[in-house]
Amino acid sequence: MILDSFRLDGRVAVVTGTSRGLGQGAALALAEAGADLALIDRGDASETAARIEATGRRVHRIHRDFATATAEELHAAIDEVVAELGRIDILVNNAGTIRRAPAAEHPASDWNEVLAVNLDVVFHLSQAAGRRMLAQGSGRIINVASMLSFQGGILVPGYAASKHAVAGLTKALANEWAASGVTVNAIAPGYMATDNTAAIRADEAREASIVARIPAGRWGTPDDLQGAFVFLASDAAAYVTGTVLPVDGGWLVR
Repeated sequence: MILDSFRLDGRVAVVTGTSRGLGQGAALALAEAGADLALIDRGDASETAARIEATGRRVHRIHRDFATATAEELHAAIDEVVAELGRIDILVNNAGTIRRAPAAEHPASDWNEVLAVNLDVVFHLSQAAGRRMLAQGSGRIINVASMLSFQGGILVPGYAASKHAVAGLTKALANEWAASGVTVNAIAPGYMATDNTAAIRADEAREASIVARIPAGRWGTPDDLQGAFVFLASDAAAYVTGTVLPVDGGWLVR
């Protein structure tokens, strides 16, 4: 049956940045589809963990501060997942940060932190998980890109650069790993009602201009991404790799 190919029973998924928002939604969706979860966060993901346990799935939590974590510490996190849950089948690189300032005055510290969290962490976790997946002949890596993987944005040069890079890294890894059964894709959320967009939504004029351009006529929510996460993590997407999938209410086609 076709719906069986979307099931994730017996698989182990790692999701970063799960205390709220898109990462929490992704983790819950994968758990509801049957996967056990490892949550890697610098914040408190206890609510997410409790909701996963309520589905009957196993959950393991790992604390990492992505702004300061070394490559070795990130590789160790993947080793811990395998030690605790037995394997790794799915990696969702969701954790991210954003800093807003005009490019001419953009602090070097903001640039460095955004690139470290949004790009360096994605590569090191993908490398660590990818080695395990290549050895077992299967795996799914899903990166969280952005509308700013396609566009330049305003006041966010580091964020735009990092999300363009995430799209490129997704394609590069897909080229290398597809023949070994490991797919690498990205989801590019549209304008989502999360903490990262609170400043924009508080600006009434800009908020109105954004909604006016979205054909769906509203901001997205974490629930709007759950189907895409499950699809790309499942056997139903076995022949999908190297893609950046917009889930944007039509923003890009306007």
